[in-house]
Amino acid sequence: MSQILLPLPSRDFDPSEVSVSWKILTQCGHQVVFATPDGKPGACDPIMLSGIGLDPWSGIPVLRNVRVLGHLLGANADARRAYAEMQRDANFANPIRWDQTGHKDFDGLLLGGGHWARGMREYLESSHLQRVTTDFFAEEKPVAAICHGVLLAARSTRADGLSVLYGRKTTALTWALERKASVLAHVGRFWDRNYYRTYTEAAGQPAGYMSVQQEVTRALASAGDFVDVPAGDPDFRRKTSGTARDTATDNRPAWVVRDRNYVSARWPGDVHTFARMFAAVLDAAAVERSRCAGGDSRSGQPAAQTATARA
Repeated sequence: MSQILLPLPSRDFDPSEVSVSWKILTQCGHQVVFATPDGKPGACDPIMLSGIGLDPWSGIPVLRNVRVLGHLLGANADARRAYAEMQRDANFANPIRWDQTGHKDFDGLLLGGGHWARGMREYLESSHLQRVTTDFFAEEKPVAAICHGVLLAARSTRADGLSVLYGRKTTALTWALERKASVLAHVGRFWDRNYYRTYTEAAGQPAGYMSVQQEVTRALASAGDFVDVPAGDPDFRRKTSGTARDTATDNRPAWVVRDRNYVSARWPGDVHTFARMFAAVLDAAAVERSRCAGGDSRSGQPAAQTATARA
């Protein structure tokens, strides 16, 4: 069994990316330890959990329960069930504090996402979490990051000042998906139009400059190291529509990238495949630890590679 660190902000993390990952990892026999800024249980983005607040009539009693955009963009039934289960987990109810975390006590690190700026910025801008992330990469311990979680990884720097993702392949929330969600929010949540944009462009910056994809890409060795779904993929439309999500039995909508012990994904629609791939990386790392403990000096670290999950 591997022990996984899963840091969360106090509020507004994405319920699907965190709870489905938790459920799959625990089902695979791993222990997930949660950490929050103050050691109190975190709370997910309530709009993403219920879907209420994404339609223009959300402020009207009774009508607010009629979800159209909320049904499309919010957590699905599978994720809502996983979140309810996670809330009953003792580790979730009794998290440790961020400042009690370190790479030496854990076998892997999982960085979940979320976009609502009011809660996510403390997580994305935490110098402590960035240092911890840097340490995990330095030790080549398994790390998984999804959506805005990749942004936290990109902001974590090595001793030479470069990002821990410099020289690695990665994906993250794409500008195409972020832009689609933002356009819908301008209509459905017109009173809070930038709900989907954690960071917005300043005067003079081109559209998308502060998107997750573009900030992450600026931290990489090459723009080509940001790996998106190729146009020739047989499931290209399904993977890029922003409406199809993977399930426990169907990974066709998912796009997940692996580079050595690092796994990344774009959005909640990738989370089942993302968590299963991370579980496989953790299992391989555990085998390697066992070999090393037994005196086998052979390295189990493969050369840099990218493997994309598909059917």
